[in-house]
Amino acid sequence: MPQILIKLIEHLQADDAGMPELAALIAKDAAMTSKILTVANSSAYHRGNRAVGLEQSLVALGTDMIKTLVISESVFQTFSSFPHSGSTDLRGFWKGSLTTAVIAREIAKQMEYPHVEEAYLAGLLHNVGRLALLATAPKEYAFNFMARDDEALCAVEQRTLQITHSEAGAWLIERWHLDSFLADSVLYHHEPLARLEAAHPLIRAVRLAHLLCFHREEDPAIEDAAQLCGLEGEVLEQISLSAARQVEKAAAYLGIDLAGADEIPTPAAYAPPVVDPVQQRLSEEVRNMVLVSEMGQTFARQQGEAGLLESIARSARILFDFENAVVLLADPTGHALHGVATGEQQQRLAEFSIPLNKGGVVAQAALNAKLTYVSRQSPELNVAEEQLFRMLGSEGMVCLPLVTNHNCLALLIGGAPNWQMASYGKRERFLQSFGTQAAVALETAISERGYARRQIAHVAEEYREASRRVVHEVNNPLSIIKNYLSVLDGKLAKREPVVGEMSILNEEIDRVGQLINGLADLQPTEAARVTDVGRVVEDVLRLFRATDFVPASVQIVVRMQEEPAEIDGDADMLKQILVNLIKNAIEALAGGGKIEISNRGHVNRERKLYLELVVSDTGPGLSTEVLANLFSPVRSGKDGAHHGLGLSIVHSLVKKMQGMITCRSGKAGTTFEILLPARGSTSQIAGVNARAMDSV
Repeated sequence: MPQILIKLIEHLQADDAGMPELAALIAKDAAMTSKILTVANSSAYHRGNRAVGLEQSLVALGTDMIKTLVISESVFQTFSSFPHSGSTDLRGFWKGSLTTAVIAREIAKQMEYPHVEEAYLAGLLHNVGRLALLATAPKEYAFNFMARDDEALCAVEQRTLQITHSEAGAWLIERWHLDSFLADSVLYHHEPLARLEAAHPLIRAVRLAHLLCFHREEDPAIEDAAQLCGLEGEVLEQISLSAARQVEKAAAYLGIDLAGADEIPTPAAYAPPVVDPVQQRLSEEVRNMVLVSEMGQTFARQQGEAGLLESIARSARILFDFENAVVLLADPTGHALHGVATGEQQQRLAEFSIPLNKGGVVAQAALNAKLTYVSRQSPELNVAEEQLFRMLGSEGMVCLPLVTNHNCLALLIGGAPNWQMASYGKRERFLQSFGTQAAVALETAISERGYARRQIAHVAEEYREASRRVVHEVNNPLSIIKNYLSVLDGKLAKREPVVGEMSILNEEIDRVGQLINGLADLQPTEAARVTDVGRVVEDVLRLFRATDFVPASVQIVVRMQEEPAEIDGDADMLKQILVNLIKNAIEALAGGGKIEISNRGHVNRERKLYLELVVSDTGPGLSTEVLANLFSPVRSGKDGAHHGLGLSIVHSLVKKMQGMITCRSGKAGTTFEILLPARGSTSQIAGVNARAMDSV
């Protein structure tokens, strides 16, 4: 097939196809350029000035006519060079092909099939197998070439040449390596309609177009084929009437004389000619045989599941002389086998699947986990299995289940000629050993894929949790900033100094920045710092008292000891802890009450020195259910998406500071007791332990 046709179809099917690019592509073919210029300057398109340039000619013709001319002219150029095509009257053949192409395109539009030009090309080529057979066996096939294209002709072809024109046409198109179901639509254009119910839309469209072209309304199969395409009788009539006019117009522009081609003559009987014996092509390639252990090592070196599957298929082709090999993966539900997009037919394989509950020899091989040999001549094949044969391009299939722990993970399918199938029975143990190695490697790859997904999900959940915490925590300094802006507004109006307020605003803005930067590291490493607890308590209370956040009905009392209260920890973390606890306490005292913040001195807990800091309130207390889940992120009764996170954040911050927190609650109120590492306690304990070890 000329490469220009493939490129033109791709260009014409693109939504953003531009005339300059199209003109540059067509200009590479002199015959095509001449045809376009001739039609554009014909009386039908001539509008005073001659369209001397190719690009102007394309604009004059319009996209639809360009597509028709380009595709048709390319096909005629290609197949006019077939042997014996010049000595045979092809008018009837080309009229039938043009008519089927036009009808297939209209049916594709009605079915909303996205590639209507692909349907036109499929209709134009659906009988190209007849030209191929005429070129290959002119003496044997010349008589049959003039016969009507129906099932009787296919039977004669099979009996005399051991191949039908449908099979020959599909074989020819397959050699063009198109990533499309075009070859399948050619192969199945004589298929019984009952087998095409779940077939690809292109296959059904070409089947109906063929019936409308060659069988007319007297064939009851037309109505059944129309139902498969979801079309009504009135639509078919309109398509048929429109097709006749379009075919005459296209033939005139293409310079094809269709006079006398109204009917393809039907012979009274098909005379079986004498044919030469069928010649089987035997090819043996030298292969480097590999041990099973070496295969396992090869599979283990593959990166990713896709690379492994490609390696399995490639190794199978080499080891067992398969003409081709594909891998069908079992889906997690165990309901179907799905193709893997590898090799030359990635799109078709990616869209291909075989249900396991609909029967068929391939499905049974997977369900029974049994090595199975299948012949293309088997009468039990369904359409999906025949499509699989077409993709493999072989006469026989070897279905090798990849089984581990009594679970079929995939099915390796190798294609081979029929004469070679018997040899695989003698190599079953080697086949099964290969399958076992491949299954073990595939199970590992699937397990790693699942582990990777779980890891990604875990990290994503950590980031979601961290973002929720940051949003919650940012609300605290933002609330303080908002309140201080109100205070600033009042002071500035009175022209009072605002140095203190500005300092606090700067601190809170810095704290917002630190909280947001915390998202970059889920587990930040904190440098050892010494913090004066009393000073932090004063800073927090100054924030609350300088704004309207603390109502007049709430009293805050601080009881600190005279000696310095220093801890090993970050001041900002302690500030976040106190802001959350005091804010919760104020909200709990809706009817008024007292909040007390006190330093109860040092505590020795498990041979480590802590400073005990207590925040208590005289509120109504917490219920038993709330107290049981106090430090877990739960949905609270407050409004807002992030309420219920405050105490869980307090708990995590205390843990980061290597401290401990407990809560007591009753009718008299709620008390939070926080133990934070006293200054130098960590190094002192480490020194005591070191001396103890030395003495031992």
